[in-house]
Amino acid sequence: MSSPPVPARAPQPGDGWVQCSCGRRHWGLHGAAGILVARRDATGVPRDVVLQHRALWSDQGGTWGIPGGAVGPDETAVEGALREAGEEAGLSPADLRVLSTSVLDHGDWSYTTVLCDVRAGAAPEPRATDAESIAVRWVPLDAVDAFPLHPAFAAAWPSLRAALAD
Repeated sequence: MSSPPVPARAPQPGDGWVQCSCGRRHWGLHGAAGILVARRDATGVPRDVVLQHRALWSDQGGTWGIPGGAVGPDETAVEGALREAGEEAGLSPADLRVLSTSVLDHGDWSYTTVLCDVRAGAAPEPRATDAESIAVRWVPLDAVDAFPLHPAFAAAWPSLRAALAD
């Protein structure tokens, strides 16, 4: 039995490409943000994170990374990342506790990773909730490097993993 098709979403304010001074194109007219959600064991050690298998048609399609996207003109990066968590992974902001942010700043464009924990008593089950995802799931921290990662996420992963452990 196959899953029902995931609906495409309408364009949002802030959607669009920026030609960055670094020489590359980046998604998000007002920058972009993503959410790295950790699930911890009873001792507080992070064990799993939510990863998204990106749709083949998307930028760096077929790779794995974190849910995220363009920040709207009237949103903070944290608000944008939490919105994207709901849109792309079915995660409710009520189930998440924001820990910190990590910003990749190119001057004329930036990407903010919002690091979150699952709130005590919550047990969210991420799932693909729009056409931008092939799959969304919990992945053990020790298995993340075995996935074909989005290049920018792969470069950031060692420092993000260390930040989750702090």
